[in-house]
Amino acid sequence: HRVRVQEGRGGKGGGGVRPEAADEPGRVVMNHSTHIEGLIPVLTRLAKTQGISTIVPARLSKSSGRSPNLALRVQSEVEGGFKLIARHGTQSQEVIILCDLERETLEGAIAWCL
Repeated sequence: HRVRVQEGRGGKGGGGVRPEAADEPGRVVMNHSTHIEGLIPVLTRLAKTQGISTIVPARLSKSSGRSPNLALRVQSEVEGGFKLIARHGTQSQEVIILCDLERETLEGAIAWCL
């Protein structure tokens, strides 16, 4: 099952492709008390993408180096979706996305939501 996307620019000029909105948005699981600053609003926008069922922010850790802006990168494919790494400042956080999207479609949706 493929998900269509529309060409365009994200709300903050992030580029990417605008994902087709889902009839019923996915859910963002809030199982941690701490998240990287600015991550939850981005994940909430991303959850509205057709084909995404669940987003789970996971392990939070310190990272070497600094990322001045929030960045989300697809790290690997997992059963039923993808594992992403979110980085901002010196913090990084794993994010698991359960979806039926292809990697390129998900990367475009992420770029749109940032």
